Amino acid sequence: MSTQTTDGWAGVVKGRPEVGQSAERSRTTSMRDIEAFTEITGDRNPLHYDRELAERSVFGKLIVQGGVTSGILNAIVAEDLPGPGTVFLGTEWRFSKAVGVDETITGRVTITEVRPDKPICKIETQVVNEAGEICLSGTATVYTVPLAKR
Repeated sequence: MSTQTTDGWAGVVKGRPEVGQSAERSRTTSMRDIEAFTEITGDRNPLHYDRELAERSVFGKLIVQGGVTSGILNAIVAEDLPGPGTVFLGTEWRFSKAVGVDETITGRVTITEVRPDKPICKIETQVVNEAGEICLSGTATVYTVPLAKR
């Protein structure tokens, strides 16, 4: 009986990531983000569109949808770490601070576990605003599809 483990990362564009490796991206939110997200989802919550109402709310400002906030994490895992071919298998996220329109946010992922037999990682995720306040935090499990070059 063989004890050899198959390398589940063969064919993965950026190769096997390592525990502790991290990547981040920053971007500034806009009304266009809200409009595009609404086009996709139909989310027309007045907190995203009615400035006067939003300013009187607990948030005190017009806010972007949670999907806009978490969307930066999609870009990081699909483009940076683990990289091309990566999709989410599951997430456990806490939204702790709303993100306003025209706020700069930074998303960060850190590899916490790498399976050797399959291209699956567990990652720590976080999105912070320009003041360094945590807006979203949690964990995710991601799968990286080996992409054959033609």
